[in-house]
Amino acid sequence: MTGFILRRLLLLPFVALGVSVLIFSLLQFLTPAMRASLYIHDPKQLNALPDIIRKFHLDRPAYVQYWEWLKQVAHGDLGWSETAREPVADAIRGYFPATLELGAYSFACILALGIWLGTQSAVHKDRLLDHVSRFTSISGASLPTFVWGLLLLMVFYGHFGWFPPDRLSLAAGLFVRSPGFHPHTGLMTIDALLNRQWWIFWDAVRHLVLPVATLTYFLTAVLVRITRSSMLETLRTDYVRTARAKGLAQRTVVDKHARRNALIPVITLAGLLFVGLLSGVVITETVFNYPGIGRWGVSASQQLDIPAVTGFALIFSGLLVLGNLCADVLYALVDPRIRLQ
Repeated sequence: MTGFILRRLLLLPFVALGVSVLIFSLLQFLTPAMRASLYIHDPKQLNALPDIIRKFHLDRPAYVQYWEWLKQVAHGDLGWSETAREPVADAIRGYFPATLELGAYSFACILALGIWLGTQSAVHKDRLLDHVSRFTSISGASLPTFVWGLLLLMVFYGHFGWFPPDRLSLAAGLFVRSPGFHPHTGLMTIDALLNRQWWIFWDAVRHLVLPVATLTYFLTAVLVRITRSSMLETLRTDYVRTARAKGLAQRTVVDKHARRNALIPVITLAGLLFVGLLSGVVITETVFNYPGIGRWGVSASQQLDIPAVTGFALIFSGLLVLGNLCADVLYALVDPRIRLQ
């Protein structure tokens, strides 16, 4: 197992280097003046673009430019974002924790509900639970995210006033920005607990309920269908029939023998879902006025904010590489045969 993980880790730098080359190659379609914004730390430097072009060799061959750009990225210098009115690195540090918090809670609900419901749907094929599960999956995958989100807002905020949009209420937001509150992680629920501010914690949870429910309903539908299909195929295999013939309990057959072997395609999909959640769920963040990295990325692309879009692409590609690595490790944990490949 250790050797398998080490082999995957050794490939990681080469994959990351290839991704950086691809992103830089796309930047070559821009003019040197446009690419100069990647090296600006302050908006006042916009008046000195010719000096920046000469300093960072933007009029030299591509491999020279790539080396200069790679050194900047390695030092965490991604340029100035006009959209956020701050350096791109600071903007990412500000927006990403909000998306990470929303994505983590949503992913936990999606994974738990999707695997359980998909398993039960396969075990009780063509019964009431299976029909309810399939109906929920089809409706969840068919209904647009913004429609479901707006419906939830109309009912639970517009009518009952229970779960408001945004990330925090006005009072909680002012307190969080005060000297008496220390943001340790950027995750509001965690920071509230670390500061022992229970009312901030419950305020953050109230604001998370509706966007988490929207993402859970929409993305669980896909996971349920994949889990059900994989489980049905596994339940027909010879070793499962043998386990039942030996008199093993139904729960043991399903949990120990069938579901574990049916998780390979589920792990693949779950990894992609998690990366997608962390890269920003734009529609959900927009509907609920949630200040995540997805909303910022869309706003930056609309305003042709090249440094911000480049930084967003680097973050997303890095998350995708790490997500694939985690999926490979989980494959080996679930199926020992993969470790020997």
